[in-house]
Amino acid sequence: MAFAGVTALAGTPDWLRDAARAPLPNYPGDTDAVVLLTERVVTVSSNGEVRSTYRKVIRILRPGGRENGTLSVYFDSQTEVTSLKAWGITANGEEFEVKKGDAVTAGYSEELYLDTRYLVLRIPGAQVGSVIGYEYQQLERPFVLQAIWGVQDEIPVRHARFTLELPSSWTYAASWRNREEVKPQATAENHWMWDLSDIEPIRLEPHMPTWRAVAAQFQVSFLPKDQLNQNNGSWAQIGRWYAQTANSRRESTPPIRDKVHGLIGDATDPMEKIGRLASYVQHVIRYVAIEIGIGGYLPHAAGEVFAGGYGDCKDKATLLSAMLHEAGIDSYYVLINSKRDYLAPDFPSMLGFDHVILAIRLPEGASPQGMSTILRHQKLGRLLLFDPTDSSTPLGYLPPSLQASQGLLVTDSEGEIISTPLLPPSANRLLRTASLTLAENGTLKGTLEEIRSGPLAIELRERLLNLPAKQYQTVLQSILTELIDGAVLTGARVSNLHDSGPAISVSYDFTVPAYAQQIGKLFLLRSCLLGHKGSAVLEGKPRKQPLVFDNTTSETDMLNISLPPGYPIDELPKSANYAYPFATYKSETTVSGAQLQYSRTFELKDVRLPSQNLDGLKKLYADIAEDERSVVVLRAP
Repeated sequence: MAFAGVTALAGTPDWLRDAARAPLPNYPGDTDAVVLLTERVVTVSSNGEVRSTYRKVIRILRPGGRENGTLSVYFDSQTEVTSLKAWGITANGEEFEVKKGDAVTAGYSEELYLDTRYLVLRIPGAQVGSVIGYEYQQLERPFVLQAIWGVQDEIPVRHARFTLELPSSWTYAASWRNREEVKPQATAENHWMWDLSDIEPIRLEPHMPTWRAVAAQFQVSFLPKDQLNQNNGSWAQIGRWYAQTANSRRESTPPIRDKVHGLIGDATDPMEKIGRLASYVQHVIRYVAIEIGIGGYLPHAAGEVFAGGYGDCKDKATLLSAMLHEAGIDSYYVLINSKRDYLAPDFPSMLGFDHVILAIRLPEGASPQGMSTILRHQKLGRLLLFDPTDSSTPLGYLPPSLQASQGLLVTDSEGEIISTPLLPPSANRLLRTASLTLAENGTLKGTLEEIRSGPLAIELRERLLNLPAKQYQTVLQSILTELIDGAVLTGARVSNLHDSGPAISVSYDFTVPAYAQQIGKLFLLRSCLLGHKGSAVLEGKPRKQPLVFDNTTSETDMLNISLPPGYPIDELPKSANYAYPFATYKSETTVSGAQLQYSRTFELKDVRLPSQNLDGLKKLYADIAEDERSVVVLRAP
C-alpha cells in the first residue's frame, strides 16, 4: 500500500500511539468509528495572544467511518494555522504522515474575502481497522477571550481532554452545557485540565434540535484579574464592543447617497422607502455566503460593499443600514445564529453567532400592514426584523430558522438578548382548491388552484427562478406526482413568480386515469386526494430527542368532484376532528346532488415538541393516516 506525497514509517507521536494501543469496550455493531482521544489545549501568552492546539485520534470500525479521513480547517488573517500534521496507522501496522504542505488551500474568488480560506488535508490509511489522527495549532481571534469545546460526537468518545494555560495574572470562569459539571485538575501554576472518559454518542434523529442545543459542551472565558469588575462577559458589554467597532463601517458615501435619493424618489410613506431600499440590497447586491465566524465578525465598509456589488450577511446589513440612515430611518444590527436554540443565553459570547440581520426602527406613522416580524421594544418602539441576505424572503417575514430564536440586539451603547417571533400558522399558508370531474371509467380530471405563502412559496419561487422557463412544467409535474400518484399534468400556470410579495399561485390542469377503482358494482374513491399530512417520523426506534419543526403551518384542501350521473353514494367517510395544544386536524366529506365536497385543514401551532408531547403527535399522525385511507363508495347503475 502506498500514498502519494506521504512518508512511510513516519515519526508517529506517542499520544497517538498510546491512544491506538488502549483496549476498547464493546460497541453496538452499527458503530462506524470511535474517537480514541479528542484534546484541545488553549494557551494564553502574557501579551494576550491566544493559541489553540487541537488533537484527535479515531479508530475506523466500519466503511462509514472513512469519512473522518478528510480534515478541513478554516482560517483568515486573524486565525492563522501555524502548524498541521496528520498520521495514519493501517491495520497491518503501516504508518504514514502528511503535513501542512500536503494540504490543499481553497478560498473565495471575491476580492473582499481573499483572506478567508481553508486547508483540506486527506489523511492516509483511512480504512476499516485503521487508526488516524491529526494535530494542528491555530491562532484565535485577539478580541475573543473565550473557548467553546464540544465534548460529544456522533460516534463514541473514549477519552476527552481540555487544557487551559494562563499567565499568572489571569483567571477564568467556566460552565457546562447539557451535562453535569466536571471539576478541573491543576497541572501546573495557572494551568488546569478537564478530563472525561467514555462519552456516549448522540444518535441523529429526524427533526431533532440543533446539535449544540443537546450536545455536552464546555464553555470558558479567561481574562486578566484586574478586569474582573469591568462588566466583562455580559451581553451588554459585547453589544457595546460590536457597536464601537462596527458602527463606523455604516458611514455613507456620495455614491450611496445618490443611489438612495434615486431609489426613494419622491416617496413619502416610510414603508415605501424601507421597501425600496430593502429590495435593492436584497436583489441587486449579491450575497456571498460566508459565516461571520469564518469571515471575521466585523463588516466591510458600506462604501466597499456598494462599489463591489456583493457582500456577506454582515456586509449587506451594513449597507442597508447606511442607506436607511440616508433616508432618515434608524436601524440596528442583530447578531443571531442560523440554527435555532444554538445560542447559550447564560454564556455571553461572540462565538454563538454566525449571521447578522437588521432591526429597522419604524418611524411614527409607519403602517406595516400584514408584516409579522414586528418587535415592540420598551425604549426603541417598533422594530421590524429583516434579513437582507435572502432574496426570496419578503419584507415582514423571516426565514424559518431565524424564528423563535434568540439574537443580540446591538444599539449604539449596549447589547441585549431579544427573542425573535414565531410567525403564526396564517403566515405560512397552503390553500388548495380543486374543481374535478369523475368519469364512468374511473378517470379523474380537472383543475387544482394552489396558493402558497411562507416557506412553501419561498421554496417554489427559488426552485423555479433558478431554471429556464421551459423547465417549469417538469418541476410542476413532479410536484403534482407527489400529491396524486399517477396524475398527468396537461397544463399549468404560475402567478406572482417574480413578485417579491409573500404569496405565489399555481394552477394545475391534470388527469388521473383509473383513480376510482371498480369492484363489481361498487366504485371506491378516496376523497382525500392531495398528499399526506401525517408523518412516519416517530415510527421505529424509541426517540430520545425532542421534535423540532421548521415552521408553523396552516394547510387547507377544498375539493369539489362532479360524479357521473346515476352513480349514487353508498357510503361516506366519517368526519374527523382531532385537537391538541400543538396541532389540529379536521376533515369532512359531504354530498349535494351529484357533487361530492371534501374539505380538510391541518394546522401546526408550534415548532418545539418536548418529549412528553410525542405520544400525542404519534397518535395524531396515526389518526390522520387512517382518515386519509378512507373511501367514498359509489354504486354503479
